[in-house]
Amino acid sequence: MRNEAVAWRGCARQMWSLLEQGNRRWAAGKSAHPHQDPRRRRQVASGQQPRAVVLSCIDSRVPPEVVFDVGLGDLLVVRTAAHTLDSLVTAAVQYGPQDLRASLVVVLGHQRCGAVTAAARALRRRVVLPGELPAIVAALEPAYATSNGRVEPMVHAHIRRTVSHLRADPLLHGSATVIGAYYSLDTGLVSRVS
Repeated sequence: MRNEAVAWRGCARQMWSLLEQGNRRWAAGKSAHPHQDPRRRRQVASGQQPRAVVLSCIDSRVPPEVVFDVGLGDLLVVRTAAHTLDSLVTAAVQYGPQDLRASLVVVLGHQRCGAVTAAARALRRRVVLPGELPAIVAALEPAYATSNGRVEPMVHAHIRRTVSHLRADPLLHGSATVIGAYYSLDTGLVSRVS
């Protein structure tokens, strides 16, 4: 347990390696469920030191702590429909590197994203969705334009666009490494998006 805690204090590359290892365990059905016991709960009760921020979709099939086989206090997770950004979401992502010294930000998109599918359908049919849903459609429209409205290329385009936006953020630039990743619902595996 002590060696694992020391490893979590490493740089962004080491963090990504630990997340990849956890994901491989999860995908293989061999999850270790680290940091998910009363002892860990007591350890983090007085403060947190997550080394990574994950900006992910709200999709119920993609819980980052499960997908990466980590536990309490290991990740700062920010979730929105299709990992769309606005000022509050950006502030939540900035909080990790600025206040908690998280060295890695992972933008995690996923296969068959419902928000992307709905946005693509609305844009294709030129319909306005109810309530606040048009804000999601507007955020995804640039990815739609570069992917000919196809959902999976749109997911990848939106991941790259979000990564680019966060890398250009003055508070994140130099304080954290921002990478894109894609979760396959079929295999359970996460892969880097370049």
